[in-house]
Amino acid sequence: MSEDLFKAARSAMERAYAPYSKFPVGAAIRAEDGQIYVGANIENLSFPQGWCAEPTAIGNMIMGGGRRIVEMAVIAEKLSCCPPCGGCRQKIAEFADRHTRVYLCDEAGVQKTLTMDELLPLAFQTDVIG
Repeated sequence: MSEDLFKAARSAMERAYAPYSKFPVGAAIRAEDGQIYVGANIENLSFPQGWCAEPTAIGNMIMGGGRRIVEMAVIAEKLSCCPPCGGCRQKIAEFADRHTRVYLCDEAGVQKTLTMDELLPLAFQTDVIG
């Protein structure tokens, strides 16, 4: 089930806009509707204004009508098994549950599978604030 996500994330990584860091990243989400939504990191000369691959994929999912992340793959060109950064973990948690699988990939495929609970054990929970 994760092979198609890996291929989608790798393809997204090839579209990354990373002229400053030279660190392309791709992400692919399978939403509850079965669709795959992708994203890549997009940098900006004003460095804090760029964004990561994961929120790009989340934005595409929302705009495509998806609302829940069932599973996700992340790949970086220069770092094997690159996990989402802290901010992205919380963004993913907004649309996932603690059992959602996140696949960390390298060029050969999925190398590690983690749950959201393993990635972000103390995530803010949306049901707490009503």
